[in-house]
This record gives sequence, C-alpha cells and structure tokens, in this order.
Amino acid sequence: MKFNPADAIQDLQYFGEFGGVNPSISDSSTYTFLSAKTMFDTFEGNTEGCYLYSRHSSPSNLYLGEALAALEGTETANVTASGMGAITAVIMQLCNTNDHIVSSRTIYGGTYAFMKNFLPKFNISTSFVDTTNLEIVEAAITENTKMIYCETISNPLLEIADIKGLAAIAKKHNIPLVVDNTFSPLTVAPTKLGADIVIHSLTKFINGSSDAVGGVVCGSADFCLSLKDVNDGAGMLLGSTMDSLRAASILKNMRTLHIRIKKHSDNALYLAESFEKDGLKVVYPGLKSHAGHEVIKAQMNEEYGFGGMLTVDVGSIDKANAFMEKMQENNLGYLAVSLGFYKTLFSAPGSSTSSEIPLEEQKEMGLSNGLIRFSIGLDNDIKRTYEMMKTCMKELEILN
Repeated sequence: MKFNPADAIQDLQYFGEFGGVNPSISDSSTYTFLSAKTMFDTFEGNTEGCYLYSRHSSPSNLYLGEALAALEGTETANVTASGMGAITAVIMQLCNTNDHIVSSRTIYGGTYAFMKNFLPKFNISTSFVDTTNLEIVEAAITENTKMIYCETISNPLLEIADIKGLAAIAKKHNIPLVVDNTFSPLTVAPTKLGADIVIHSLTKFINGSSDAVGGVVCGSADFCLSLKDVNDGAGMLLGSTMDSLRAASILKNMRTLHIRIKKHSDNALYLAESFEKDGLKVVYPGLKSHAGHEVIKAQMNEEYGFGGMLTVDVGSIDKANAFMEKMQENNLGYLAVSLGFYKTLFSAPGSSTSSEIPLEEQKEMGLSNGLIRFSIGLDNDIKRTYEMMKTCMKELEILN
C-alpha cells in the first residue's frame, strides 16, 4: 500500500488525562519517583515509560514526536526547540574532529553558517556541492566523510534533490543521508526513498501559524536514543529542548496540515503559471520549465502538490524592495522571513535568510539580488491575489 502520511497522522488517537480529545499538557520540569532504584534505572536508560526531567523527555514532547514519526514514516522522532537545534544536534552526533561533510551548496543560511564558520573550530570540514549532480556528490566523498546533507527542495533556489540517487551513493559508502524536508512535508517522504534521517523546522509549514519555533529529528530508534543519551547525546547535552506548551500547540496544528498544504500548493501553482505566462523569471517545482520538475514528480505524493514556495526574479534589489513594500501596503502579505503562514510572506533571500552566504558564492550559485522568495498563503481567491500583484508590478514597471 502506498504510504500516505496524512492517514498515518489521522490514525494517531490520544486521550487526555480526564478523557479530553487533546492529550493533557505536561507542565512539569521534573518528575517524581516512588523508588530510588527506578530513578537510577531511568538515568541508565533502562526504564520505559518513566519521565525524569523535561530536558530529557516529557509526555507532551513524546506525543508530538510520535505524530512527526508517523508523518515521515520513521521508527521515532525527537523534537527540539528550533530547526537549528535539530540540525546542529544531528551533525554533532554524527561527526567528530577531522571528519568531513558533503552538503548541498544551496541550503538554509543558518545551516550554511554552522557548517562553514562554526564547525571548523572542531576541524570538521564541509564540501558544498551541486547535489543535483550525483557524479559531483560521489567525487566529493573522502575516507573521512560522515554524512551527505541536503534539502528536498532547497532554500532559496528551490533545487530538487534526487533522494533515491543520493541514498544509493550514501549506502555505497556506508554513510547516512540526512535530509531537511522543511519545504515539503507530506509532498515527499525522504525515508521512503532511502534517506536515513529527516529534519524539519516545525516553525514553518508543520505549525503553520508563525507563533512557535521548533524542530524535529526523525529517524531510527537507535539514533534518536543516542541523541538523548545523558552521557554523550548531542540532543541532550546541547540543551535544545522544546517546551511542553509549544509541543501541544504544534501537535494540534498538525491535524490540519494536509488541508493547508494542498491549498498552499494550489495557490502557488496558479501564481507560478500566471507569472511565467507574463514573461517573468519564475522558479517553481510544479512548472515544466523547472530543471528538477521530473525528479520531484517521480518521488512526490501528488495529492499534496508541489508545495507553497516559489521565487520571482524582478531584476534588481531596488525593484525587489519596492515591489515587496507595495505588496505589503496592499495587504497582499508581509515583508518577513520564514514560511508556512496563512498569509503570503516574501523576502529577498540574498539580503536576509541567505545573507550568511558570501556575495561571490551567492552569485556563483545563481542567487541574484533581484530574487524574491515567496511563501504563498491560503488566499481563498488566488485569482484576485494575482490581479492585485500584477497591478503592483505594472505600477513599478516590472511588467509593461
């Protein structure tokens, strides 16, 4: 049977402490034991179902972790206080001094900065390569390489990773493939294509209301337990723990993810097709003109579309800034970073979310200063939105 993550989430059913339809929120930082031996056994990791300290785990975090494991089809999942908390924990768990990472050249700016600027403190090096070219990826692997890292749909250029191809290379060299799936929940299930570990920033589409920050690591039970080990687990010792109240809030928002993703995708496809017909330089995975269109079609769950992210290049930073300001003035969305909100969000990534990447490297990868990244919202009448955006473009002479 074909894996459908929305069904897996729907089939999870929890009852609150007093029979509530939502699980009760665990509002405690520490937990009591009826015997000293049970506390000792819990510290040693030998006790199932006992809670010790909320930095280690809590019922609320475990409920959310179970739902996210169902979403990605993994054995389990650990939630963290941010997406970067998940990313950094995975990298530090897998890599030691003198190790090496092969990473996509187009990734979230914070991830790039961590790999490029922070990891060298530990003599951990990274080769940033075009992961859409499998030959280049394999050529970059050395005897010290400990992981291949990519994003399903890359931030901000929307390049598409051939996860099956990358997974085959990773398995050939006996190293894990780590995939950030933030841009494509429900649309793509990386572990079903061979990925070993899947990361999300829960802040974005999964939460969907721009009111919480969170992350998750989805993987095998052994790997997730290693992250939580009290002696040498990076997730435990680096302290990126999600608050129980936030975990409960995100879990509730997950219940509508399938509805939201479909609408994000439908709206984004309509705008992308319309802008392309107008002669604009548009990048969207759902367009046949996209270089990775056939790749994502081969690995996606078509029911959920091609996602809510698209880019438009308006030629210069001045035009980009003027257009974004005019859209905001006309209530078409917000000039803001992040994604997955019910309103459209837009930013110029070269000077915002990807500003950590040096200008010469931005130019080399094709990140122009006129590029606008859109997270398309849940607008009921997307045709009306398009006409209003088009009017803004005409007033600024972006379109004739």
